[in-house]
Amino acid sequence: MKGEFIEWRGLRICVSEHGRGRPLFLVPGIGCSAEMWAPFIDYFPSRRIVSFDAPGAGRSSTPLCPVPIYSLAALAAAVLEDRGVECTDVIGFSYGGAIAQQFAYEYPERVRRLVLAATNCGLGSFFGKPAAMAAMATPLRFYSAAYFECVAADVYGGLTGRDPAKRSNASGARRPLPPSSYGYAMQLLGGVGWSSWAFLPEIPHETLVVCGDDDPLVPVANARMLASRIPRARLEVVERAGHLLLWDEPERVAPQIGKFVGWG
Repeated sequence: MKGEFIEWRGLRICVSEHGRGRPLFLVPGIGCSAEMWAPFIDYFPSRRIVSFDAPGAGRSSTPLCPVPIYSLAALAAAVLEDRGVECTDVIGFSYGGAIAQQFAYEYPERVRRLVLAATNCGLGSFFGKPAAMAAMATPLRFYSAAYFECVAADVYGGLTGRDPAKRSNASGARRPLPPSSYGYAMQLLGGVGWSSWAFLPEIPHETLVVCGDDDPLVPVANARMLASRIPRARLEVVERAGHLLLWDEPERVAPQIGKFVGWG
């Protein structure tokens, strides 16, 4: 994806764009750069893909203080403003799903359809397995292939947990643009205390909630809760899929999302 930079609240933010057509806005997970969407976006050749690296991740600069979720929603709006996108389909993955929820609530006119993948509501959600939660406290999995190999099954489950080749691919995708330890900590702290529980019933958009039933980090109960509280939501549970279902098995997941948001 082609990357350019914008200035936002004293930070340098990398904005990535790929392809042409109707816009599709991708919001990545914690510590992840927009480049990690590559296996997924191959399934949307007729869409204009827009994404960004959050402060402290990828090629964006690292903030001195945590940037809370509601501020990241404002950043998402600034990215779309810079790209000249008035309204778009939005896909939020994991931590990016929290940003997507806040964005849809605060900027409803900017969202056409909403996809929430492997995510939760923050405070009030169902906890993942202790080993998975503990491993998320450090960005070491972005730096060490050996550590990733050790924790992948416990953290991500699904095909990454079962297939050595997928583990190797997932590990390799993280290492070119890893977050700094400080930047990762600022992202973690930015999510502390956030919750969408109260405003979920006020999200007006058609919403697809996607999850795997083998996700140790974000149990399927979270997806069921999101789908039950968002008025126009429906739930898709992918059998044996884990937390990285958009990258592990895009051939299974992308068609469901493509039918929902439209391929072109």
